[in-house]
Amino acid sequence: MKKISIVIPAYNEEGNVAMIHQKIKEVFEGLSNYDFEIIFVNDGSRDNTQQKLEQLSQEFSEVKFIEFSRNFGHQPAVKAGMDNAYGNAVISMDGDLQHPPELIPDMIKKWEEGNDIVFTIRTYPKEISLFKRKTSDFFYKLLSSLSDVNLTKGGGSDFRLMDANAVEVMRGFNEDDLFLRGLTSWMGFKQTGIEFTACERLSGESSYNLKKMITFAFTGITAFSVKPLSIAAYLGFIFSAFSVVGYGLYVLYAFIAKTEISGWASLIMTIVFFGGLQLIILGIIGIYLGKIFKEVKQRPNYIIKNKNFQ
Repeated sequence: MKKISIVIPAYNEEGNVAMIHQKIKEVFEGLSNYDFEIIFVNDGSRDNTQQKLEQLSQEFSEVKFIEFSRNFGHQPAVKAGMDNAYGNAVISMDGDLQHPPELIPDMIKKWEEGNDIVFTIRTYPKEISLFKRKTSDFFYKLLSSLSDVNLTKGGGSDFRLMDANAVEVMRGFNEDDLFLRGLTSWMGFKQTGIEFTACERLSGESSYNLKKMITFAFTGITAFSVKPLSIAAYLGFIFSAFSVVGYGLYVLYAFIAKTEISGWASLIMTIVFFGGLQLIILGIIGIYLGKIFKEVKQRPNYIIKNKNFQ
């Protein structure tokens, strides 16, 4: 029998872990040719998630858990699960039931057809706000245009199946700012996608606010491209040329027309404008320097406090 390892990061999911285990178990009851394990990664939860996982693992042998020493983030949690999963294929999914377990048989079927990676393409129900849908679409377009990876619209979900060979390659990545969606696309292999409609959370509240989404977007862009640095350089050349030409023509006109050049307002506006532009460019450079600073320290992506398997 082939074994499927399912990796589920969990942060304050005490009300969801038992239900998602039950849903996955029901799915595999209809897949007689496959064995499965569920590896929950407790990402420093502040509620009773760890206690719930320990209870589940004592009752069900297929339930495994990894407990972090603190909250390291969603991407390191997924990476930790993959680093410790040795099934014939590994499926990563969220623990809030927004990723439907009922899609697992279709993912396995696509894998058996010869695909090394089966990613999912998220579509949103009508109940999801227009702002959420538009910002999500904008993110994928921006990332594809500014980086060296091409994410399908809605294809950036962390709900995916990866063959054991692809997972082995993923284990070799130790980048500080992990962006697994981009890495999966960058890796290559034979890939295909399946559409699914995102469900509502079963319980609890999402920890992904607007600030975290923007930070995640910057991480994705700067992890796979230096184009923002090139754009900053082009902006410098363009606005420098514009200032020379524009103000040169203004001075020439004033000289011919013999009008008084007071200069105060134009000088202040010029200083403010180009000062802001310089700060933007320095900020972009600073982001990359900060990433280099964190990479050279070579700290681990996560620290495991406890786990119930080898």
